[in-house]
Order: sequence, then C-alpha cells, then structure tokens
Amino acid sequence: METPRILIADDDKKTRDFVAAFLSYKGYLVFQAFDGQDALQKIELHDVQMVVTDIMMPRVNGLEFIRQLKSVRPEIVTIAYSAFANFEMTANLLKAGAFFYMEKPFNLEELQIVVQRGLEHQALQRKSFRSRPCIKNRALLENIIGEHEKMLSLFEMVEKVASSDSTVLIQGESGTGKELVAHAIHDLSNRATGNFVALNCAAIPDELLESELFGHVKGAFTGAVATRIGRFEMADKGTLFLDEIGDMKANLQVKLLRVLQNGELEPVGAAKSKKVDVRTIAATNQNLDQMVVSKAFREDLYYRLSVIPIMLPPLRERSSDIALLLNSFLAKFNKSKQRQVQGFDKQVLEILSNYEWPGNVRELENLVECLVILKGSGLLTIQDLPDKYRGGRPAAPRSEQIVLPDSGFCLNSAVEEFENRLILQALQKSGGNKKEAAELLNLKRTTLIEKLKKKRLVPGSTPV
Repeated sequence: METPRILIADDDKKTRDFVAAFLSYKGYLVFQAFDGQDALQKIELHDVQMVVTDIMMPRVNGLEFIRQLKSVRPEIVTIAYSAFANFEMTANLLKAGAFFYMEKPFNLEELQIVVQRGLEHQALQRKSFRSRPCIKNRALLENIIGEHEKMLSLFEMVEKVASSDSTVLIQGESGTGKELVAHAIHDLSNRATGNFVALNCAAIPDELLESELFGHVKGAFTGAVATRIGRFEMADKGTLFLDEIGDMKANLQVKLLRVLQNGELEPVGAAKSKKVDVRTIAATNQNLDQMVVSKAFREDLYYRLSVIPIMLPPLRERSSDIALLLNSFLAKFNKSKQRQVQGFDKQVLEILSNYEWPGNVRELENLVECLVILKGSGLLTIQDLPDKYRGGRPAAPRSEQIVLPDSGFCLNSAVEEFENRLILQALQKSGGNKKEAAELLNLKRTTLIEKLKKKRLVPGSTPV
C-alpha cells in the first residue's frame, strides 16, 4: 500500500519541523513549504494527497492558498490551523474548501485523528474524480457524487446532452437528485450565463400554475393588481426546470406543448403572444409511460419532453457509493454546522451500506446532518443511529392481496393488465432499451417487440 504524502505549509520553520517530525513518526511521507506560493509548486512536484497549512503566511496566505488549490486540485484535502482565527475567518476557510480547522496550539493526537479521517475522505474523493469521465469543468458536477458504473454513465450523458438545446426528461425516484442533474446540464451548456429557473408543478395550486408558468397582465383575474412575468420569461436565454411534471393538469399540458413547439407563450389575460428562447428540462418520479397508456398524460407532450430521456438510479442500486456519500456529507456538515465529528465506525458503515434508503440520497443527507448536529464531535457509533436504521434494512412493504369479488371478474383482462405493467416497468428500469428489458423479463428481444406492437405499448423515443 502506498504511503500517504502530506505537505506542511508554514513560514515558521520551528512549527513546520515539529509537525513534520510528528507526522513522519506516524508513518506518513512529509514534505515542507515555507508559504502558499511555495506550496503550490511543491504539490505538483510531489503529488500529495493532503496539505496541512498555517493561515498567516507571507506572499500567498493560507486562505488564498486554499482557494487556488481547490480550483486546480479539488481532490486534495486541506487542514488549516492558526493562533489568531476568529469566527469570520473560520467560516471563510471552510467556505473556501478546507476540510478541517484547528486552533493553535493543537493536540498532536487530535491532529493524527483529523489527518486519518481526511485521508480516508480524500481516497474516496480522488477515486471518484479519476473514475469520472473527462468533462468541460469537473467542478460543475462535484455535487453529483458517485463512482458506480450507472453514475459514470450518467456523467457521460450529462456532458453529451448539455451542448444541445433539446428537451430532457429526467425520471427517477424522489430524492435521487433530479434537480442537481438539471442544474449540471445547464451549467455545462452554452446557456450557463442565462438564468436557471426551477418550478415544482406539484407545489403550485392548479388555478395559479398557469400564471406561474406564463405570467399574467394586470386585471386578468381577481388579485392580479399588476402585470407579472412567468417562469418561462424569467428563463429566457436560459433553462427552465419543471419538476413533478406528471402532476400537471391536462388543460395546462396543451398550453405547455404549444410553447415547446412554437417558442411562444400567452400570458393570462393578454391579447397577444410573446416569443421566448428557453431550454426546458422536465422531471418526474412517476411512470409517464404508464400515464400515457392510461390517458393521464398527453402522448404528444410526452414525445416532446422525452427527446432525451435520463433515468436516475435509486441509491439501493448503487450501494457502493454509500460510503463516499457519507464521508462527503460528513465533511459538508462539519463545515456548515461548525462541528468536529470524526467519522463512522465500521459497524455503522456496514449497517448504512445495507440499508435500502427508500428516500434515496436526500434521506442519507438528512440523516448525516442530524447525526453531525446531535453528536458534535467524536466517532459515530451504532448508539448514535436512530432506531429504524439499526436493523440494516426497513421492512419491505406487503404485497397487495388479490381478492376475488363475489361477482367474479375477467381473468384474461387481469392477466393482460398484469403483463402490461411488468413490460412497462422493465422498459423503465432499462431506460427504454428493449434488449435489456427483454432480459429482465426472460424473453427474446423479438418476442418483446412483437408484444409491444400488439399491445401498442411502444413509448416515444425508446432505443431499440
């Protein structure tokens, strides 16, 4: 196993030698720099994994050094220390990207614990950065964490679709990060200088959603005391993200389709339409394929939205990313909540890695925030976990019982409906790929295609 390489940056040679001697004694390969500018040069020369730096240094001080380092080598972990820090300085250090801040003089055993946790975090981050595909600016995807093959495919997809203006439909369970993906597409696109405007269609009452989308003129309805632009106009020359698109009512679906087709909208109560230049990204946790079949969602709007479909995997399908996410959120909340939680013991990591995470990444993030606030410092153990996580996996929901009514029912129709639902679920899980869907159903690809044609279940934009 390769010996971790650490750089000590401090203009005080006595302190620098003292810290370097201690870390060398603990088995690390240690290099020294006398200020931030010297450190930036030696980092590339020695390919270090961690920097331990003083704040008060000549030429390039510690805060500016961390900012510059994070812009070019974001995977390197930095630990900052000072004898003169105040709350504002500490906040600025953590905001700049420092992994941890220590007051000087510090306890050497505490330094050893922080260094060990920092290197564990760095190893996960560095592996993730190296696994990720090359993108225009990898910092724009730093909020989407993962090294599982499904996530690497997602990163590649985001980069490819960002350069186009085509509409994107992001599907996935609640908490999988649909808005993060939409924002990444916008940030990597040529519309990045324009606005990214988000709207949750399920959070706005039906009678107000049209005005939110398209705006209204003064006097258009009771309470319209002034003309107001809608989200489409706010996003002109930028990107509009429509979350929970499956909850939109049929009458608004027609009007949304017109804007997507013609680039024209009509504010409520206006006598004429307006032109807008907006890229639309929609998202839903519902099965739009099934909604189209049941006539709950317009087929023509579905085709227009799903020009480029993206399916986000639930966290249970990429459990290898859980440790990476836990460490990332731990570092995040240690900084933002001013805590010093050192990490998770092996038993906690095993339990959380085996948990099903019905709330996906959002649930995991909320749990880590809670644990960091309540624990404050030290190592998280099984006693710190809420009761529902200690069992490893939540109880699986019971299957619906099928009860034969007294009047009887049509067996053939029930079997047909059940088969249709399984086919649509297989297509959803495979991202629309018929070959993979056929494998999930243990069918030949040609047999599945014949069934789709016969049942008229072929969704739009589904790759063969």
